[in-house]
Amino acid sequence: MAVGREDVEILKPRIDKREYRRIVLRNSLQVLLISDLDTDKCAASMNVGVGSFCDPDGLEGLAHFLEHMLFYASEKYPLEDSYSKYITEHGGSTNAFTASEMTNYYFDVNSDCFEEALDRFAQFFIKPLMSADATMREIKAVDSENQKNLLSDAWRMNQLQKHLSLESHPYHKFSTGNWDTLDVRPKAKGVDIRQELLKFYEDKYSANHMHLVVYSKESLDKIQCLVEDKFQEIRNSDRSRFQFPGQPCTSEHLQILVRAVPIKQGHKLRIVWPITPSILHYKEGPCRYLGHLIGHEGEGSVFYVLKKLGWATGLFAGEGEWTSEFSFFNVVIDLTDAGQDRMQDIVGLLFKYIQLLQQSGVCKWIFDELSAVCETGFHYQDKISPIDYVVNISSNMQIYPPKDWLVGSLLPLDFNPAIIQKILNELSPENVRIFWESKKFEGLTDKVEPWYGTAYSIEKVSSSTIQAWMSSAPNENLHLPAPNVFIPKDLSIKNAQEEVKFPVLLRKSSYSKLWYKPDTVFSTPKAYVKIDFNCPHAGNSPETEVLADLFAQLLVDYLNEYAYYARVAGLLYGISHTDSGFEVTLVGYNHKLKILLETIIDKIVKFEVKPDRFSVIKEMVIKDYQNFKFQQPYQQAMYYCSLILKDQTRSWVERLDVLPHLNVEDLTKFAPMMLSQAFLECYIAGNIEREEAETMVQHVEDVFFKGPNPICRPLFPSQFLTNRVVKLERGMNYCYSKEGLNPSDENSALVHYIQVHQDDFILNVKLQLFALVAKQPAFHELRSVEQLGYITVLMQRNDSGICGVQFIIQSTVKGPAHIDSRVEAFLKMFESKLYEMTNDEFKSNVNALIDMKLEKHKNLREESRFYWREITDGTLKFDRREAEVAALKKLTQQELIEFFNENVKVGATRKKTLSVQVHGNQHLAEYHSQKSEAVKPNTIQIDDIFSFRRSQPLYGSFRGGIGHVKL
Repeated sequence: MAVGREDVEILKPRIDKREYRRIVLRNSLQVLLISDLDTDKCAASMNVGVGSFCDPDGLEGLAHFLEHMLFYASEKYPLEDSYSKYITEHGGSTNAFTASEMTNYYFDVNSDCFEEALDRFAQFFIKPLMSADATMREIKAVDSENQKNLLSDAWRMNQLQKHLSLESHPYHKFSTGNWDTLDVRPKAKGVDIRQELLKFYEDKYSANHMHLVVYSKESLDKIQCLVEDKFQEIRNSDRSRFQFPGQPCTSEHLQILVRAVPIKQGHKLRIVWPITPSILHYKEGPCRYLGHLIGHEGEGSVFYVLKKLGWATGLFAGEGEWTSEFSFFNVVIDLTDAGQDRMQDIVGLLFKYIQLLQQSGVCKWIFDELSAVCETGFHYQDKISPIDYVVNISSNMQIYPPKDWLVGSLLPLDFNPAIIQKILNELSPENVRIFWESKKFEGLTDKVEPWYGTAYSIEKVSSSTIQAWMSSAPNENLHLPAPNVFIPKDLSIKNAQEEVKFPVLLRKSSYSKLWYKPDTVFSTPKAYVKIDFNCPHAGNSPETEVLADLFAQLLVDYLNEYAYYARVAGLLYGISHTDSGFEVTLVGYNHKLKILLETIIDKIVKFEVKPDRFSVIKEMVIKDYQNFKFQQPYQQAMYYCSLILKDQTRSWVERLDVLPHLNVEDLTKFAPMMLSQAFLECYIAGNIEREEAETMVQHVEDVFFKGPNPICRPLFPSQFLTNRVVKLERGMNYCYSKEGLNPSDENSALVHYIQVHQDDFILNVKLQLFALVAKQPAFHELRSVEQLGYITVLMQRNDSGICGVQFIIQSTVKGPAHIDSRVEAFLKMFESKLYEMTNDEFKSNVNALIDMKLEKHKNLREESRFYWREITDGTLKFDRREAEVAALKKLTQQELIEFFNENVKVGATRKKTLSVQVHGNQHLAEYHSQKSEAVKPNTIQIDDIFSFRRSQPLYGSFRGGIGHVKL
């Protein structure tokens, strides 16, 4: 029995049809039940009020290690990894994370399997098994996870901020853990890590520190019975809440300027103040108000001024890491090379703006406007996947009273100038910590952070110094933002004139195609607009590709101060470079969308190159290309795989090569040439009537193609874009090996790709079913048992309708060739599992895949991306899910086995494999020895990607052909 239902009215969005109930079990576990009759997936999340701040001294990462270990097995379900296997085979996913003061475990699964999944999940917290063997293996997984982060600037700078704090405060700690902290050091002290793990679990995990959210399509009463049955056995030791009072930063850690050397190119300024946690005043939203103003990008803002001066390319302001005891307010500025030389002026300008806020006083109209935006955002929020929803809420449950579990701090409604003023006063020169990152500091530092090896130096900065910086900063016109004209007033839902299940081709001309899909499902006042400009002159060469990229980035740059207001009001837009030109995307409230679209189109037509902005954007793009070599090795391997398979793609090296030589004149000549011929592929969906959609596209056509001097001509039939993919030869293995681009990176990576077929419903479902059945066994064998690396994934791959599967593994312990041999060994082992599968298991897997396919889209954006993919691939199979379900229902186990034997089995005569290997600095000997080895039979070693691609046949393109258009 539950201790009771507390009928607290939980504030929920106006359009939310779900039902909620709070209960407390007799073991003091607090639970929120959610009933959603429309859901296809069920989900649960358990938030435990124990995080890395609870790590014992000298056992850094123990809380995180425990999070890994709870997944393995329990007394009731002792088979190792059987929980993950059950979830994966029933269409679900599972994960967990460890934060400072909480650890969150969560999963989702197809609804008909929820009860057993929930029972398996509950056993983590009742009687987990942590075998000695699994304990030792999983330390390697934690170490591999940490290895992945060692060269990440975000992790490095976060730890540096922690390092420069009070050693006695838990904020100071290293929280991930590694081989040293969880094996070497404990052993040296005679400490048994498994015993410490068990002790930590027994001592810290208690039901009264846990908050559970359960999301199901059953009634609240049924869910309540289920929860009471599964979770009341969790032990309650009535532990008082773990508290960590005191501030992590004393005077020694304030008024400091820290110079640090990052891994990537680029310069950053992080200005940080310890403040009163705004969670104590979440209804008043002081940090939301101050973050809104200090982080504003409209005219008169700090960023607007820095951008105009050519000193910054980005600025973020808001509350960073926080607990109920302490918090930090952060301003993070991405600097240009010129800005790097003006650090003092930039900090001076920021403090001048803070001084302006002090002088202006707290403005009620600004708070009211922000509050209105937040209120609309909350009440018309998109539905998200149940797994993300339960994680958000269970985390909130530890922090907020029950009535605010759904809303958290999203609704600042209480205007209280004194509280905002209090936080504003804390953003003072006496309280500041400045972290300044640049490669220019290499060789000029004298200290090293111990966990990540970040080089840094530190000096004190007095308030009088900052006053002097304020005095010498440029005298720019800083002022508060103007009222926001993009706040939607009309939130009415338009009646779709027809029940349209799939997008329809509303109009077609020699200039454009318009696909239209009115909202008949979500009933929100939002729309989605996509216009893809196919410009044949945009992808002729590395030069034109780079110029098209600069064109798109400059457009965004020019629009920023105007369109930023739209972004604040919930109307987002993007302009991005594509293989064939550029695309414009708008998504958000439909009321003012047309105004924003017309402004964007006007800017494209009147595009001119401003030399000062050109140099800033060019510098930024050069750094982006240079930083490619600091990507994770598995990302590099995936990039090479795409470069080998996709015809007409060019390498980042070529783009970086041409970029420094391009100038203002080149772009000035290129832009009108690129726009001189185009075809517009348009998709409009949501709360927009068909006439309105047609008018929008007609307007765009008129601007580009009509009038006395049209800037644009339609394409010739020979110019339509195609998507061509290399057709690998049956029975052949292809191998491409490369040294990792970052010589400091110890991680190696493998992408083992098996190409199977061109889009076909029957073959698609066979491939998908194989991927579903093999996914968890691959993870268990290659990650849990063999511990090859933290990143171990088996997933499907689809290149413009060419389908296959790929294993992606990143490792420091083994080289890529060895990992490749282990993938083959796994496939041999899996073969027998496939033959041994019972008829019931086969049916269960088929049903799981059918349920996954029939899962409804959660929101307009998700639905639109699905249909847009069909349009850009050229496959146009809008009824794909229904057709594939029909094919699945007819599939037999023998057909699946035959498919495996023909396409996936090691040594199959039809099999086509591409192995892409990136060697980290630990495995260079293997790389060099491979070069001198004789090539195995039926194997082609790819030395030059472009020579190889030119010599290969290609699949036919769905795009640019007649297509499967239903009119």
